[in-house]
Amino acid sequence: MYVAARRVRHVDDIDAVSRKVREDFLPIVRTVPGFVAYYLVDATHSTFSITICQDEAGVEEAIARASEWTKNNLGGLVESPPEIIQGEVVVENLV
Repeated sequence: MYVAARRVRHVDDIDAVSRKVREDFLPIVRTVPGFVAYYLVDATHSTFSITICQDEAGVEEAIARASEWTKNNLGGLVESPPEIIQGEVVVENLV
């Protein structure tokens, strides 16, 4: 599995951002081939999201879709561009 973490600083209205992500972005990212999970985390005046896919191609596609969507839909609500970290999962512990 592969993971992408995207950090966005200076988020003043987490409720507005999370609503837009839930309603508009999740349907987009769910269609990425190999998509496994998506999380948006409130980190006090910033957010970070985690996208998990079965392979690197899926993570790359999710990053591209997220970047485009953020640019077109979150103007004025978040600082752009986000910091992005991605890589392969090397240790996994499922409960």
